[in-house]
Amino acid sequence: MEVILLQDVKSLGKKGEVVKVSEGYARNFILKKKLGIEATNSNLNDLKLHNANDAKIAKEKLEAAKKLAEEIGKLTLNMKIKVGENGRVFGSISAKEIAQAAKEQLNLELDKKKLVLKDSIKAIGTHSVKVKLHPEVTAELTVKVTEE
Repeated sequence: MEVILLQDVKSLGKKGEVVKVSEGYARNFILKKKLGIEATNSNLNDLKLHNANDAKIAKEKLEAAKKLAEEIGKLTLNMKIKVGENGRVFGSISAKEIAQAAKEQLNLELDKKKLVLKDSIKAIGTHSVKVKLHPEVTAELTVKVTEE
């Protein structure tokens, strides 16, 4: 018997896959626990339409991420940090602070987890911070650090 999985089932398949299982397993486990539905012509057609819709939405998200990446590439974020004698910097600028400053200065919502920083910024100057917008799209935000 063929079933369309509605959820990921360990050792069987992922959501949306059509898998062949024994009739007893399908009736007593998959269908009973609503982990899948029988693969009839109408259900297969619904799955096909659902997959096409998902692909369309994914494409729109990718295009939006590319457009946002272009905009972010043109922006510069200005931040200040305390500096002591001989140009020694006190403290550092973290991803959280960069996300807050982007919201305040540029009116741009960035998740601090999406900012790729190896270490906090600990020097005055211009720094490039990568922003992961989509699994396929990464933007570069310019952060200009000046002394307070």
